[in-house]
Amino acid sequence: MVVSGSLAVVLCAAAVLLPSPYIIESPGPTFNTIGEIDGRPLIEVEGRESFLPEGELDLTTVLVSGGPNGQVNVLDTFRAWVDPDADVLPEQLVYPEGTTPSDVQERNAVAMTSSQEAAIAAALSHEGIAYTEELAVAGLADDSAAEGILEVGDILRTVDGREIDTIETLRQSLADAKGAEATLGIVRDGAATDVRVTPKESAEGEFQLGVLLASTFEFPFDVSIQLDNVGGPSAGTMFALGIIDTLTEGDLTGGRHFAGTGTIDSSGVVGPIGGIAQKLVGARSAGADFFLAPADNCDEVVGNIPDGLTVVKVGTLDDAVDAVETLGAGGDPAAVPSC
Repeated sequence: MVVSGSLAVVLCAAAVLLPSPYIIESPGPTFNTIGEIDGRPLIEVEGRESFLPEGELDLTTVLVSGGPNGQVNVLDTFRAWVDPDADVLPEQLVYPEGTTPSDVQERNAVAMTSSQEAAIAAALSHEGIAYTEELAVAGLADDSAAEGILEVGDILRTVDGREIDTIETLRQSLADAKGAEATLGIVRDGAATDVRVTPKESAEGEFQLGVLLASTFEFPFDVSIQLDNVGGPSAGTMFALGIIDTLTEGDLTGGRHFAGTGTIDSSGVVGPIGGIAQKLVGARSAGADFFLAPADNCDEVVGNIPDGLTVVKVGTLDDAVDAVETLGAGGDPAAVPSC
């Protein structure tokens, strides 16, 4: 009996320490976009006057354990299941089979770079500072309307004679045409030409070319963001706010502590992100009083707001700037939209 009992204990211990096919999401650290990292401003501007604002505009993060990030064991998973601040998800719902650590790192790095460039563009647009943006075809979706017409590498210059200065210009032109054939002015292999494409209507009622587009920007001065070991696109909104505060005299925050999240595109549209519940907890733990949440994440925000944290709903960069200015000046939180 003693031998059998000892063996059972050993087997149970081994089972608990076995790898678990789950992903654990928990609150991660925050970073003040108008603060410093290792003694340097997180956002630096060269070639234009800039300022060192007071207050905090924290980007928030989620720690992801398991899968390609390093296996978690059964005990870790049990702990996360009973932790109200953590989420446990099947690995196959988060990462395609065969995903490697380098795949994750590369994807996150590309998303972060793209997010930073879009944030700079959105911030400059808000400040009325001109820059150039080119849209190039990076790929074609399955059953694409542009299959056999557009090619990877094509640069889109005009749509029905209208210059394409941002992706929003293209979207709006296709929407205005209500599915009619569009004439696109493109540059292919250095030569300008016109092609005709009839967009397809999506289930959401949008008219689409069925292409994956990548933006390249040329800015009138340099904006660099010092942040390593953080990936993904969800910091875009907070980067944009930090850039605006750095480019303008005075303190956007009024010296108060804000945090937030949300993707952003060059036109200033704030998009939804994952892990909102963990980011709310991380923001409050870091001392934030206000949290800027994408409007499309509001359903996940309700019921997950930590005590003492005021959540503001934002759909655009203009919404975010207005909210920070209002609350930073001591305005009533009831005066800004909430989830």
